[in-house]
Amino acid sequence: MKNQVSFIPLGGIGDVTRNMYLYEYKDEVLIIDCGLGFADETMLGVDLLLPDISYLLLTNPASGGVNKKIVGMALTHGHEDHTGALPFILPQLAKKTGFSFPIFAGPLTAGLANEKLEEFGIPVRVKAVNYEDGEIKLGSFTISFIRVTHSIPDSSHIFIKTPVGNFYHGSDFKFDLTPFDGKKTDFLKISKAADEEILCLASDCLRAEKEGFTKSEQVLAENIEAQMRNCEGKFILTTYSSNISRLNQAIQAAQKLERKVVFVGRSLINTSTIAQKLGYMKLEKGMEVDINEIKKYKDSQLLLLVAGSQAQENSALSRIVNGEHREISISPKDVIVFSADPIPGNEVSINSLIDSIAKKGAKVVYSQITDDFHVSGHGSADDLMLLMELTRPKKLIPIGGTYRQMVAYKNLAKRQGFEDKDMFLIEDGQEIIFSKDEAVLGRKIPVKNVFVDEISGEEIESFILRDRQKISKDGVIIVVVEIDSQTGQIVDYPTIISRGLSNQEVRTANKKLAKDIKDGFSTKKGRVSDWMYIRKKIGEIAEKSVLKHLHRRPLVLPVVIEV
Repeated sequence: MKNQVSFIPLGGIGDVTRNMYLYEYKDEVLIIDCGLGFADETMLGVDLLLPDISYLLLTNPASGGVNKKIVGMALTHGHEDHTGALPFILPQLAKKTGFSFPIFAGPLTAGLANEKLEEFGIPVRVKAVNYEDGEIKLGSFTISFIRVTHSIPDSSHIFIKTPVGNFYHGSDFKFDLTPFDGKKTDFLKISKAADEEILCLASDCLRAEKEGFTKSEQVLAENIEAQMRNCEGKFILTTYSSNISRLNQAIQAAQKLERKVVFVGRSLINTSTIAQKLGYMKLEKGMEVDINEIKKYKDSQLLLLVAGSQAQENSALSRIVNGEHREISISPKDVIVFSADPIPGNEVSINSLIDSIAKKGAKVVYSQITDDFHVSGHGSADDLMLLMELTRPKKLIPIGGTYRQMVAYKNLAKRQGFEDKDMFLIEDGQEIIFSKDEAVLGRKIPVKNVFVDEISGEEIESFILRDRQKISKDGVIIVVVEIDSQTGQIVDYPTIISRGLSNQEVRTANKKLAKDIKDGFSTKKGRVSDWMYIRKKIGEIAEKSVLKHLHRRPLVLPVVIEV
């Protein structure tokens, strides 16, 4: 076998979420990240999206399988789009590997991941790595964690040594010189990695279209304190549960202004518990108040840190705004701050929630009207070009962004002297094969959308999603037909049950559809031997009749009863 390393993204290319990347050498696979995605309003009944790991599960080379050994996994940081798929993916991989490979992450990332694995009853734990620790040997790969700044502490880049060359996996980051926790990017370690020569840099590209450097988290602290100082009621801040720096800034302001802190929402409560346990969040004794005790305090004495910044259905914030929360309600003197940008696809839900808050008379602050309460955790153009300059790679792969952001990253790279042949703008499943002297495109591995119900954890097939979309748009018609099993003839006029149609459409459908099926259905006389054929035939007649009379295509479900 030729001495080469393959880079294969199973998610995270052309999409901000579902980050999962494979580095392959001979029969060994190193996995970087295991993230989930979030459904938009078109994905009815779907909670989550997962990377498609079919490629890893196939073991028979004759059928396209890989028959390779997973030597380890490294997680770059604690955001759900990089770790959230672990409880769903690991049980599938266990069928092939039996949890035989180790998983490594920074201390906070490991803590957050292990909390979720324990919640799902997964018998494996992520091993915490200190940034001062040395290299980790995983088969033919040697990895080391490099601290970078992002919107969550303990964010990492991964330096990967292979027999072919060195790779720098530069996931989500920005170069914040004044991070709230004081833990800066380890520029020295990046430079030392570059001194060993980097064959390829896979870099975050999400804000490649934005000029300059991304602002520091530190600039928000004064704005939060000023807004809280002028608030006569409850000060409610909602952000991602993993945005510990933002939570700490609000807590610090509350301490100065003598407000009690209340965590509202399961995800925020879990995160705060882990962060306090690991020393990433500190509250003075008596400062935190349980939600059941808030009635003892005036509204002006409270800071509520609430989950639900993306207006998720049944989130703590949605229930409070809709008047469904037992302990908390909105009053005109309250201030609600959205300290998070909308995830693409959530804009409609968030705007609707903001409207509902405004109707209650409370002041609401969000990113569309001010930049004073949220800054991105992703590097802008100058951050991205600085990482190129620090690492000095031979090849570049933009990751973690849409295609237009990948193109913008390519244009930045050209400004830095890279040529077209040095950059790869690819899709999920596209292999890039690296040797010591060159890099070329390899196989295109099929990857599909994997939809999951978060409550049951069950995968939802794509045809189910199509049916749901059809029902939501055009309704559903159920055709119940009795067939004489001896003669193969319809016994009586079919019974028509419809949902999602107007009364006039129902009347039209019931009369004409029943007649068309009775008149249009015929089969050979004699005992019925193929009930599947009869069901299909009735369905075809019904669909044509509905289109003819109603000019729409509802989901038609034929039900055949043998009599």
